[in-house]
Amino acid sequence: MSIYTCPNCGKKAFGPVTKALAGRMNSKGKPCQNCGKLCVNGKGATIFNFFFSIIGIIAMFVIFIIAPKFAFLSHYEVPIQAGIVLALLVIPRVIFAFSFKLHPSIRLEPLK
Repeated sequence: MSIYTCPNCGKKAFGPVTKALAGRMNSKGKPCQNCGKLCVNGKGATIFNFFFSIIGIIAMFVIFIIAPKFAFLSHYEVPIQAGIVLALLVIPRVIFAFSFKLHPSIRLEPLK
């Protein structure tokens, strides 16, 4: 089910899953099904991912520093850290799937 339009050819060629996997401005992107040109999520996705990653890393350090002081928290430190890492990988992809406009990829790939 294609509901998002390709910025290169203007045809609906991206679904939520392919749009989520298109990545940020610094990634390679996903090719359009119609024209084959690479597309990525825009600057907003890159900025969102930056701030979300910073908040996640700060949360990991805070849990790491505070956990030894509290007995109940020290038992769950590793699952909380794993949950934060999983959230850093999954939540931006879900947000990318339904937000932010697609843009043509500006990354230069070496010729084969």
